[in-house]
Amino acid sequence: MRTYRELFRTPEFTPFFAAASVQTAAQTATGLALGTLVYARTGSPLLSALAMFGPSLAQVAGALTLLSAADRLPPRAALTALALLSAGAACVQAVPGLPLWAAFAVLLVMGVAASPGGGVRYGLLNEIVPREGFLLGRSVLNMAGGAMQICGFAVGGALVAVFSARGTLLIGAALYVGAAAVTRLGLTARPARATGRPSVRETWRTNASLWSSTPRRYVFLALWVPNGLVVGCESLYVAYAPGHAGLLFAGGALGMLAGDTLVGRFVTTRWRARLGAPLRLLLAAPYLLFALGPGLPLALAVVVVASVGFAASLLLQERLLALTPQELSGQALGLISSGMLAMQGVGAAVAGGIAQLTSPATGMAAVAGLSVAVTLALAPGLRTPAEADGGRLLGGDGSPRASRTPRTAHPAPEETT
Repeated sequence: MRTYRELFRTPEFTPFFAAASVQTAAQTATGLALGTLVYARTGSPLLSALAMFGPSLAQVAGALTLLSAADRLPPRAALTALALLSAGAACVQAVPGLPLWAAFAVLLVMGVAASPGGGVRYGLLNEIVPREGFLLGRSVLNMAGGAMQICGFAVGGALVAVFSARGTLLIGAALYVGAAAVTRLGLTARPARATGRPSVRETWRTNASLWSSTPRRYVFLALWVPNGLVVGCESLYVAYAPGHAGLLFAGGALGMLAGDTLVGRFVTTRWRARLGAPLRLLLAAPYLLFALGPGLPLALAVVVVASVGFAASLLLQERLLALTPQELSGQALGLISSGMLAMQGVGAAVAGGIAQLTSPATGMAAVAGLSVAVTLALAPGLRTPAEADGGRLLGGDGSPRASRTPRTAHPAPEETT
C-alpha cells in the first residue's frame, strides 16, 4: 500500500480517520482554552503549562494499571466511551467558579481513563489496514492531526477571543460528541483483540515482556523522552507570547504536517534508515535559539523547522512494530502513546518550573538542550543494523527475521490523490 487512494479505499478507514480528526480538533481547542483560562486566573506559566499538558502525567498511572484494556476491550465501544467521557470533562471544566483544585482533579481522572485510548485506536488501525500499510496510515493520521491542530489553535484562539475560554470548552465538548457519533455509526463492532479481562496483573505482565528486549527499550525511550521535553517547549508558548500563542502552535502543527507528509509518503525504506538520526536531532536543536529571546517572526520559523523532526516518531514506531509480536502490538502502541503523553507532562512541568524561576525563553532553551543530550545518549542503541536497511523485519532480540512479503526494488512514488 503506497498511495492515499488505496488507503482511503480501505473499508472503514474514512470514518476512522474522520473520528480521529474531529477528536484532535476538540483536544486542541479545549487545551488552549483551559491553558488560557488558568493563566488568566493565576498568571503562572507553570500552572498554565500543566493545565494544557498535565493530564499526560496521569498516563503513567494508566499505563501501569489499565493498559491491558487496549487489547481486551471492543474497539468501537471503547473509543466511543472515551470521546463521551472527554465531552463530559470539558463541560465540567467550563463551570463558572470551579475551584482550581477541582479543575486539575478532572484532568487527572481524564488522563488515567484515557491511557488505553492510544493502544485501542492504533491497534484498530493495525486491523483496518494491512500491516505494510501501517506507516502510511499512521502518517495520514499525523498529518490530519497537524491540520486539525493548525485549525484548532488558530480557530481556538479566535473562539477564546469571541466566546471566552469557557465558551470554547463547550464547543470542544460538542466536537467530542461528534467524534463519538462518527465512531459509533461508522465503524464495525469488532471483538477484543485478546481474550481475558483487563487487569493490573496482565498490564504488568505484558509491559514487562515488551520492556524485556533491549532493542525495544531503546525505541521506547527515544519515542518518550526527547519528544516529551520538546513538548515542554510548546507548553510555554502561552507564557512566551500571550497574544500570539495560537500562531506558534499552528506553526508547530504545520511543521509536523510537512514532516509526516514527506516521511510517510515519499521517503523510501533505504532513506528512512538514514534520516532517522538527523530528524531526531532536528526536533530539539532549533529551540536552542530561544536562549536569545527571538521576536515573533524568528520564533515562528524556529517552531516550524523543529516540528518537522516529529516525523522521526513514525520511523521509530515502524521499527517497534517490526520488533514486536502481532499479539502484543495493541499494548505496545498503547505503551508508546501513554509514555509519550506522560513525558509530555514531565516536559511541561520541567519547562514550567524553569520558566517560573527564570523566564519562558530560558525554560524553552533549557529543555531543548536536555532533549538534544538525551537524543545523543540514545543514538548508539538506535543505530539501524545494516540488514534492516534492506527492509527486513527484526525479531524481538533485534536479529533479522524473514519478511512475510518478498523484497522488491524501491519503486518511484506513484501519483497521489
